[in-house]
Parts: sequence; structure tokens; C-alpha cells
Amino acid sequence: MTQSQSFIAPDWPAPSWVRAASTTRLGGQSKTPYASFNLAQHVGDDAKSVENNRTWLGDTLSLPAEPSWLTQIHGKHVVDISDDYQAEADAAFTRQAEKVCVVMTADCLPLLLCHQQEKVVATIHVGWRGLAAGIIEATLACLNVDNNQFMAWLGPAISAQHFEVGLDVYEALAIDEASKQCFSEGRWQHWYADLYGLARLRLMRAGVKAIYGGTYCTFDDDEHFFSHRRDGISGRMASLIWMQT
Repeated sequence: MTQSQSFIAPDWPAPSWVRAASTTRLGGQSKTPYASFNLAQHVGDDAKSVENNRTWLGDTLSLPAEPSWLTQIHGKHVVDISDDYQAEADAAFTRQAEKVCVVMTADCLPLLLCHQQEKVVATIHVGWRGLAAGIIEATLACLNVDNNQFMAWLGPAISAQHFEVGLDVYEALAIDEASKQCFSEGRWQHWYADLYGLARLRLMRAGVKAIYGGTYCTFDDDEHFFSHRRDGISGRMASLIWMQT
């Protein structure tokens, strides 16, 4: 990423029909504490500013349609956006060209999926609750094609250095020796969790081997990323994927 840009282009060798992007906080017109490219209507920002930001997003990326914005609930519900409707879900997929899957994040992990042979793409909102509930596995099950032909890209999320969690999170996610390796001890009954590492582990166990990204930290980089854990009140970035005809 060129740090002055409003968008990150995923660094993966996706098929020619796949388009994807992840936003930063740069651009747009929202005011502090949502400055300036907030894309969420549920965080207290001025509704008109968010609407204008979404319009600018579509125009700048030449999106073929309005993104299918989800009401994210930190669960494992997956929705097919080929039918136009809004839904409470934390993952979206489509086999139809020019339908735009999107998730919003501000520390949680945005995960993009595309298949190397089949024309299908997906976005997943991966927080610790969704990860524990099996949101990655649920999405792959809905897609119902060979998992070993998927590519995954891990977008901007909080790094292990700053993601301190309590006993509840540790017990939910440190379920075997491999997953325990994604935690390091902090203060008493607290650990630092590697969300990127946990997601990679789940993907690999499901048969997804081509995994890219996972190099950012939303908490550490306040110039370019929103972080709910750092700021309390903040905007949201968007990660999008779609297919061209």
C-alpha cells in the first residue's frame, strides 16, 4: 500500500475476473472522531456524510452496483447476496457477476475469498466471537466447492501486540496445542491473541492453502486506520470483493 492512498489493493494473484479493495480512513468527508472516510451508518456519524462517503467509494472504485451492506452481529450467519436484500450476517458470497460483497471493520479481521477455477467470491467479518462460532468454516461450507482451490486475503486488523484478551476469549479459541501457539501471556489471566494467526490456522485446516495479507495493524497505525479498541468511538473501513463480467 502507498500510505497516502484511500484504498489497499490486495496483494494476491486472483483470477482476472476478480476485483477487490479495502479502504483506509483517508478520504471522505466525515468529521472527528469519524474522520474522514467512515462508511458505517451505525456508529453515530452524520448520516449524510456517510452517504456521501459511500457514493465516493462507488464512484472512485467504479463499482458495478451498490455494495450489499450487512448488519454484522459477530455470529456465523452467511448470506448469498445474489438476491437483493439486507441481512443480519457476518459473511456474504455471490456467484453472480457485478454483485459487490462487503464487510466493515475497525480492528476485527476482514477476510476475502476467491476461487481459482469457479466464479464465486466472499467476504467474512472475523472477530473473536465469529471465529469461535465457526464463521470461516460456515462460509466455506456455503460455497461448496473445492477448498484447496480458494485464495484468501487477510485485510487490516488489530495485531497480536495490541489485542489483549481475557480468559473467556482464551478458552473459546485456544482449543488445542496449535491454536494455543497463537496466544502469548500478558498480565494475570490475560493473553495477547494473534487474530491473523488464528484465522490462518482455521483456513489451513479447512483446506485453504493460498493465504495472503495479514501484515497491518489497525491499532498501531492511527493515521491510516480506524480502531475501536484504540479510540472507543470510531468509523469503520470496508473490504469489498466482486466479479467482472
